[in-house]
Amino acid sequence: MLSLPFLLASQLAISAYAAPSPSSVGGTSLSNKDSSLTILYQNNLNGSDDANHISAILLDATSPRQAAAACASLGETLLSRAAIQAHSDDFYNQLSYLVYNRRANRRQQYQISDGLVSFDSRKGRLDFQGAPRGYASFPVLCTQSTSSSQPTNSSATAANEITIAAAGNTYLGYRNKKSWRFSGLRYANIPARWQYSSVYSGVGQSLNATAFGSQCVQVSGQGSEDCLFLNVQTPYIPKPGSKKNLKPVLFWIHGGGFNGGTGSDPGSDGGNPASREDVVVVTINYRLATLGFFNVPGTNITGNYGIADQITALQWTINNIAAFGGDANQIVIAGSSAGGGSVRVLLGSPPAIGKFQGGIAQSNLGGGVGLGQTGNYATAYSSYITPQQGYALAGQQIFTAVGCNQTSVTAQIACLAQVNYTRIATLPTRAEKVVQDGKIVNTEQLIVNTKNASTAHVPVIFGINANDGSSFSTYPKKANVTSELQGIELSLGITEPYAQGIIDSGLFPYYDSGNLTLDSFNVSQRVATDNQFRCVDEATVYAGATTGAFPRAYYYESDRTLGGYDPNGLGGPPVTPGYPRGNPNLPYFRVHGADQGWLFGNLPYLRDGPDLYSLQLESNWYAGFMKRGDPNQPRAYLEARGYTRTIEGIQLSGSWDPIVGANGPIKHLDWPSYSAGFVDVPQCAYLNYSLSYYLEGGI
Repeated sequence: MLSLPFLLASQLAISAYAAPSPSSVGGTSLSNKDSSLTILYQNNLNGSDDANHISAILLDATSPRQAAAACASLGETLLSRAAIQAHSDDFYNQLSYLVYNRRANRRQQYQISDGLVSFDSRKGRLDFQGAPRGYASFPVLCTQSTSSSQPTNSSATAANEITIAAAGNTYLGYRNKKSWRFSGLRYANIPARWQYSSVYSGVGQSLNATAFGSQCVQVSGQGSEDCLFLNVQTPYIPKPGSKKNLKPVLFWIHGGGFNGGTGSDPGSDGGNPASREDVVVVTINYRLATLGFFNVPGTNITGNYGIADQITALQWTINNIAAFGGDANQIVIAGSSAGGGSVRVLLGSPPAIGKFQGGIAQSNLGGGVGLGQTGNYATAYSSYITPQQGYALAGQQIFTAVGCNQTSVTAQIACLAQVNYTRIATLPTRAEKVVQDGKIVNTEQLIVNTKNASTAHVPVIFGINANDGSSFSTYPKKANVTSELQGIELSLGITEPYAQGIIDSGLFPYYDSGNLTLDSFNVSQRVATDNQFRCVDEATVYAGATTGAFPRAYYYESDRTLGGYDPNGLGGPPVTPGYPRGNPNLPYFRVHGADQGWLFGNLPYLRDGPDLYSLQLESNWYAGFMKRGDPNQPRAYLEARGYTRTIEGIQLSGSWDPIVGANGPIKHLDWPSYSAGFVDVPQCAYLNYSLSYYLEGGI
């Protein structure tokens, strides 16, 4: 129940402080000093509909005489009855959820400009009463006048800024319609090149958290070595020191092949999960490529610095996320592609185990051995190479390329340490592999063939896009493809006997559309999807569920996607009448990275109604996993929130159940979704990555 006494919030003076980026704060701003702050917004995930909804700020209980001043301290006014009535369904559902979430009782009244409003579940409506009498205190509903709702149009202004105390400092953030936003939070002291990062130790500072910090150095040379920042979006800010009503935390690790990417990508913005699902979202930067993964055997340059940065960011989050409304004991790590690979690494990393309570790995790569190849791009994401192997791939080549040709390795290292980071980043040879360094990674693979102390005993979700491999096989546009055999050879880069073996197996049927190049590529991308994604990930969850290495393991395949990594220029679904952005009901390639929007509720546009309905359904499942380690949220929760379309989706799709055996089940994500057995089990066995691959000791 909201019953904490509320005192008139005073403006908090922030003294200027000269500090590294992000810049310091000067002047005055508003704070959570005297009340918790909750943004109420009924988010249906349809960005084009945001203008038709309003949000409000909920404050702790205070006396009627102080209510208007409490809102004024935020630059707002008491919410009016007319505004509530104009959006009555939204506010009915928001107040209903407060009751469900035990932040209020069923008779709770809230102060507004015209008196009081309450939620009446028996009558199914909001009740309005006149001005209260006596000395009772009531929670306060204030306007929230910032209209921006998307990461691309949200920015700090004098009217929407907020300061909070955290990590021994004061941070200036801001709000938009959906969440409180803190960007560019420094989570680590600036490390020396090829040294481990440590949790940021600066205190007593007033820091600006209204703009993203620099991205880590990319392969283009853009970015900075001073880049270890994270971002927080939250629906709720507690009073200083309070541990009440803390929310689950989604800790997002971006992908990009360990040589690109950033935590400030609009696609991973946390505003939608914060408002729709009542969770806190943390997104991070970490060092990349040679600056993050270089190792020199026999020296103190041991590699995996980018992974170590992720662990440092996790520790900062554990230490400080309560000040931003997050529960440090309810953190789920998640990532896609190299981010999914990072989740896999952290599940088996000694210094990371115990720092999180669940993991979501989207399109984790692995496999790649076979068909005449000893490995490919995907292999090292799930089978970690030795430092010597890493150095052979990207060691002396780097020294030589920058002219560090000294006779001793020690002198070469000293030379390389002085080379400009842009030059290092743009070299044709890059260190970008996870290695068995003995500290961050001390096994060749994630151990799932037994329940063991080397693997985090937490629930997991693994999954892929239906055609992930179409992004990692070559569409031979310029070749004159004259046969299926030739097309497979060109697409997969394998020799004729192995291509013929694929055809002779009968496991990868050829569908004749009249376009020989496309049809042979369709066979190849299926092989690539199995060989580099599906087989290893299915075998991982099957083994982990069978042995109890994971208490629960869930698996999905995304059949409805949008955008993604498309180096072959395959494009999305074809445009047809009524579908100017493509008809997702027709065949198209579900390419790598094209499902991320469904985790964050962020799609750049909607092609049809089922895009939105599936977005709402999958957002609910992911949030359930963040909250309970189980995607299936109680129906009472969905009813309290007014998520009727999601209730319909669950009725049509069934629950998302954990893996229990060789028949799965897995979830095919779409509208509606459906459950089935593991996909391409015979094909994976043919490719030497059977469902029991890890149970049989495979690496």
